Amino acid sequence: MNEGLIVLVRGVIGFFTLLIFTRVLGKQQVSQLTFFDYVVGITIGSTASTLTTDLTSRAWPHWVGLFTWATLCLILQLITVKSKTAEEFLDGKPTIVITNGKILEQSMKTYRYTISDLLAQLRDKGIFDLDQIAYAVLEKDGTLSILKKTECDPVTPKDLNIKTTAASIDYEVIYDGSIIQKNLISINRNERWLINKLKKQSINDISEVFLAIYNANSGLHVDFYKDHIKEKNK
Repeated sequence: MNEGLIVLVRGVIGFFTLLIFTRVLGKQQVSQLTFFDYVVGITIGSTASTLTTDLTSRAWPHWVGLFTWATLCLILQLITVKSKTAEEFLDGKPTIVITNGKILEQSMKTYRYTISDLLAQLRDKGIFDLDQIAYAVLEKDGTLSILKKTECDPVTPKDLNIKTTAASIDYEVIYDGSIIQKNLISINRNERWLINKLKKQSINDISEVFLAIYNANSGLHVDFYKDHIKEKNK
């Protein structure tokens, strides 16, 4: 058989095998990665790549390797659900790195977490003053969670006893020029209602609409393929 065809076939097999295993392992593998997830992801990906391109060996040992790693990972995930000790051993545990504006140097040294990394993550969360922080926790996936001091929290409508409407999520009712019927059903509306709403905005052709989103509070927001936005003179 032609080598190019062999690579094609093995590539398709490797791709769908990896896709299936990733789906089985769940969203944990594609979210913020812990060290364990990182190692497993690299190994499975490398094995799938070898399965595709290494024509000097048979395909089935690589497939067995993929199956073994995916199975072991799934077993360990199930164990960590039942055992907090196993979870902390594999994934680590959250660590407090700032208390009342004071950096805990020993905690940072334990996890080899640098000042530069800490300050960068604080800036990313819009915090430029350590005195605003009650607690900062380094999560097991490397992200930083912040609890501000109460006096530094923004004022909310609840604090001012202001009544607000209930929050509502957005529903895509038109996507890429096509009506999403199931979302219309979810909001107890129909296609006729949508067309009438569009006509009120002088839209007579659904194919002109790139995206239309409905929110119970703000109504229907429409975005066109061709947005007539005038560029400002430079």
